[in-house]
Amino acid sequence: MKVQFFVGRLIVLAAISIGMFQCTPVNRKIVQKPIIWDSTRIQLSLQYLHERHGLEADSPFITPRMVVVHWTAIPTFEGSYQAFYPSILPGRPLLQSASALNVGIHFLVDQDGTIYQLLPEKYFARHVIGLNYCALGIENVGDNAGHPLTKAQLKANIRLIRYLIKKYPDIEYVIGHHEYRTFAGTPLYRETNPDYFTEKIDPGDPFMEAIYRHLPVNRVKRRYQGTP
Repeated sequence: MKVQFFVGRLIVLAAISIGMFQCTPVNRKIVQKPIIWDSTRIQLSLQYLHERHGLEADSPFITPRMVVVHWTAIPTFEGSYQAFYPSILPGRPLLQSASALNVGIHFLVDQDGTIYQLLPEKYFARHVIGLNYCALGIENVGDNAGHPLTKAQLKANIRLIRYLIKKYPDIEYVIGHHEYRTFAGTPLYRETNPDYFTEKIDPGDPFMEAIYRHLPVNRVKRRYQGTP
């Protein structure tokens, strides 16, 4: 009976996700391009919340408190999209050692500035160690080598982040992926293994500083402010 109930709940959650995509306002100019959200991804998300974040959750939903900006380190949109598409992580042994859940993201910005939504905003996605349970993620197609981030992507990120912080008043922080470890030791950071981390350089200080110049003054922060 417990197994039947759990499977039934997963089916309901998957069905809800379809409705959440359909409710996206058309005037946002965001292209809907969902990645797989099936019972496997839901189960692995709940497992990740428990095993990595130490949280007991009945559903794989988040309350956004921060936005984390990334680059994909993949030169094309299609290659980047396919990296997030499966529910189970292919390759990447270090990440596999922590969970079989594939990396995921809420938004993917192509080099021409087109914004794609891959997951509903309140759905759990694995994209930043210690902070997934409260973080919306934005990935940008490109890297710091032959495919640097573009002005169009910068403008798209600014527009998207301004929209998100207006929609979700609880969002307190906007950070680059390279800054996530500054939150270690704070109440926001939840990772059950203190030795589990990866070194990140994306998207770099110049890109984040350019974003911040166009966000409302004193609305969000890049460093934790509170009592550790």
